[in-house]
Amino acid sequence: MQSPVDNAREKWRSQHPDVDTSPMEIVGPLKRAQALIGLALEPFYDGAAVSATELDLMLKLHIGAEPLIARQLAQQMARSGAAVSKALAKLERRALIERRSNPADRRAALIVLTEEGRRTVDALFPRQLAVEATLFEGLSAQDRARIIDGLTTLVATLEKAT
Repeated sequence: MQSPVDNAREKWRSQHPDVDTSPMEIVGPLKRAQALIGLALEPFYDGAAVSATELDLMLKLHIGAEPLIARQLAQQMARSGAAVSKALAKLERRALIERRSNPADRRAALIVLTEEGRRTVDALFPRQLAVEATLFEGLSAQDRARIIDGLTTLVATLEKAT
């Protein structure tokens, strides 16, 4: 039985034989995995104080040794500056983050979590991890190690390419 990616590649190749469809072998399963994880986490975020994207931003601030500027957050998270700025504005309106003057560069404010922001991360992140752990229960230690190794290699390759 063919996978959906194999079916899509075959159809595309029959219509456009000159196009290299090999990236679909990697991108297709990654997109599917991301979508399935998102679906599993959707109920978790219903009624939560923040969205998944907002929690990701707050996590970076929570674990960071120093405050970051918005551009650094965007780079670290591989997100557009506009998307990060929009999320930060929402978090700031809800008093979960604050912007402080940056002595090194007055044009770029330092972003820090407020105490309420820290409490929010501390309350939500362990619960998110529990949902994610349930999703991966069916993987053996060997499968996990292979997936981690493959994903680490993939990320390193993509970081070099961008």
